Amino acid sequence: MLRLDYEHILSFVDPKDLDRQLGSARNAHRLLIEKSGPGGDSTGWRDILIRRDEALLQDIAETARRIREEADILVCIGIGGSYLGAEAVIQALSPSFSRNEGSPEILFAGHHMSGAYLQELLEYLDGKSVFVNVISKSGRTLEPAIAFRCIRQHLEKHFDDADRRIIITTDPEKGALNTLHTTHGYKKYVIPGDVGGRFSVLTPVGLLPIAVAGIDIRALFKGAAATLARLAPPEDNPALLYAAIRSVLLQQGLSIDLLSVFEPVLCGFGRWWQQLFGESEGKNGTGLFPFVAQYSTDLHSIGQYVQEGQRSLMETFLMVERTGGDLSVPEERGAGSKDLDGLDYLARRSMETINRAAWEGTAQAHTDGGVPNMTLWMQEISPVCLGEAIYFFEHAVSISGYLLGVNPFDQPGVEAYKREMFARLGKP
Repeated sequence: MLRLDYEHILSFVDPKDLDRQLGSARNAHRLLIEKSGPGGDSTGWRDILIRRDEALLQDIAETARRIREEADILVCIGIGGSYLGAEAVIQALSPSFSRNEGSPEILFAGHHMSGAYLQELLEYLDGKSVFVNVISKSGRTLEPAIAFRCIRQHLEKHFDDADRRIIITTDPEKGALNTLHTTHGYKKYVIPGDVGGRFSVLTPVGLLPIAVAGIDIRALFKGAAATLARLAPPEDNPALLYAAIRSVLLQQGLSIDLLSVFEPVLCGFGRWWQQLFGESEGKNGTGLFPFVAQYSTDLHSIGQYVQEGQRSLMETFLMVERTGGDLSVPEERGAGSKDLDGLDYLARRSMETINRAAWEGTAQAHTDGGVPNMTLWMQEISPVCLGEAIYFFEHAVSISGYLLGVNPFDQPGVEAYKREMFARLGKP
């Protein structure tokens, strides 16, 4: 179960202001639950947890099993919410220097426009058994569309059964991928019409790649559904408290929310969180700018700024109670050892203990430096706990958007760069 520690917020927030915002957060919570707020018809990410489609999960598991048996590589083509959630979960639940046993290598494409990357990827695919999952509602988003055209032609050139190796995840009826589906008979999964991309990790968008990676998607679902039930009442609700605290600090003039992780495998989760909050809140000249840091690495890069730079930021630590690692600092060996590295005081102490001390010290130092911070604790890095965290942040950002007076489920500003880019490219 997730736990929110806000001890280091108390000295920065007037209790009356926080109580007032909690009252507003309860009203926002009601709008979300009742689907009566702006964008209420885009909250299908809650409905899929309330009414779990067991047949769909079984179908995804069967497709994943076939890919795991036949593929050396699965290429997932998509951008934004079409890949960030899957990448986050796969990174968190896979070994750092290999992959889960029996799983193909999972690579991502179509999430930028680097020709060098795409060329290198096509060369890397030579001689390997390749499957492709292309994820796009319209099928015409430029980055994934280019990648899919190139990789589809590679498959058609090298495999007699290319059509069988392509799985599309797209709109129920519309879009270019549906036309290709009709022509080629690709296996198809549907992106629910009432689920936006950044909320889609627990739909086929994220579930198929995650299952191919050998991760238990039912456990992921279980954690999210349990958190939905826990957060249904407005009382004793950590997601409402999290949203209310952020709102009070924004009103005090802070403009940046730094999500900091101490486990490198959670960096991808941070990038998913960054899109979730950036696209949901950043409208009408408001919202906290979301940024991700990986400690203790970034304490040696941006740490100086966080400690003593402009006082424009707050911080959320995403921490893990039990990391599963049991490595301890070894004792110095050999005759005449003189503690040259100065580590004898840490001998026989676990890395988990040392990492936790680093968090404690950082949280206190940043508090003393004028950075309000709170910590969200996960019990462990597991499918269930990641499912809990996914739903927690989805619920919290919805409340936060309503507190800001914006629709947390649209992203009109995303189209601005496309208009300018297409004008320069001469798109008809």
